[in-house]
Amino acid sequence: MADRPAPKNRWMVFGIVAGVALLFEIAGLAALGLPGGLVMAGLTLFLVGVGATIAGRARWAFIASRKIGGAVALVGLVGLVAGTATATPTQPTSAASTAASDTSSATRTPDAAARAAALEAAEAALAQAETSESAQTTDALVDSTTGLLTDGATSAAVTSADRTSALAALAAVEAKGRAPRTGYDRDLFGSGWVDTNRNGCDTRNDVLARDLTGEAFKPGTHDCVVVTGTLADPYSGRMIAFQRGQGTSEAVQIDHVVALSDAWQKGAQSWDAARRTAFANDPLNLLAVDGPLNMAKGDGDAATWLPPNRAYRCAYVARQVAVKVSYGLWMTQAEKNAVATVLSSCPNELLPGGVVANIPAPQPASAPTPAPRPVPAPKPVPQPVPQPDPVPAPPAEVYYANCTAARAAGAAPVLVGQPGYGRHLDRDGDGIGCE
Repeated sequence: MADRPAPKNRWMVFGIVAGVALLFEIAGLAALGLPGGLVMAGLTLFLVGVGATIAGRARWAFIASRKIGGAVALVGLVGLVAGTATATPTQPTSAASTAASDTSSATRTPDAAARAAALEAAEAALAQAETSESAQTTDALVDSTTGLLTDGATSAAVTSADRTSALAALAAVEAKGRAPRTGYDRDLFGSGWVDTNRNGCDTRNDVLARDLTGEAFKPGTHDCVVVTGTLADPYSGRMIAFQRGQGTSEAVQIDHVVALSDAWQKGAQSWDAARRTAFANDPLNLLAVDGPLNMAKGDGDAATWLPPNRAYRCAYVARQVAVKVSYGLWMTQAEKNAVATVLSSCPNELLPGGVVANIPAPQPASAPTPAPRPVPAPKPVPQPVPQPDPVPAPPAEVYYANCTAARAAGAAPVLVGQPGYGRHLDRDGDGIGCE
């Protein structure tokens, strides 16, 4: 009997085995619940049975024989297999996660699957609606062909603008089609540059003196005829040196911001000669600019031509609005959209020259229908249409046959635009006769 362990040692072995089994059981229950506990119990019995079968009863006194040890191992194996088959892991492995995600819709209950499908469909519909709404909003604001504001967007921008701005002043400019150019002639707006302000200088020299810096005047012209100067050209943004003379004067030209031909097709046909002459010589409508750019502009409006210098475009179209407001000229809808597109980028741009537009009062969205009156109200008496101040009539025709006659009359030198001036008195064509 010497091969049997002492009782003390047997209890020690039993304690160790029981402690390990208890730890296994706790771990299994914590990780996988009841199936986990079954797995751990089966594993413990299997290991104890196998150990007893191998070691014999001399080492495992609590198991009477190897046969009992084998039976214990078999019971443990059955428990291990059964627990493994029924266990459901709370955290699937990475490989199982992929499979689970592919089959999740099949394992959902019918109600849960229906709710999930409805939620997914609603999210997809919302995303599509937002995309569609965004596209429609963009399409509604900007014409994809021209890149300009649409008619509706122009109306909204003008209506919502500050009433002191050039953008709001567009409300005072009528939009309608262009009239035919038939009958247009530059001389219908006066023959050349005229001294409308009676300061002794024609309008071209007045504008050059206003817009050039460092200008010098021809001696004997009472600081009238500009011979040199420097232009900060608003259309190109360049500095241009001006020098009067053949082949050099054309570098700087005087532009009608609202072209005379454009005015003719948008209201000026109905004017008298005096009003057209005043329009052609109005400093509000005149700028000294780069000659080639002025030629390139021609009679274009804002829908067909804008200055290459983008920094000046707001001031340029604001001046066009001011001119058309002052003279009651209209715009085409395309022109109005182009002006509104530019001014929308500078909504605080004001009309130049102190021009104030008569902006119509905003109309309510829906006005109630007035109740009928028993006695009809008297018709309002038509008010006379205000007429523009007439341009003073030119003085009586004065003619000097030669410079001797001009000097005898005390009129020499005779400047262009003054009574009695004629090319036969100005041999060098510099605008000063009988120098």
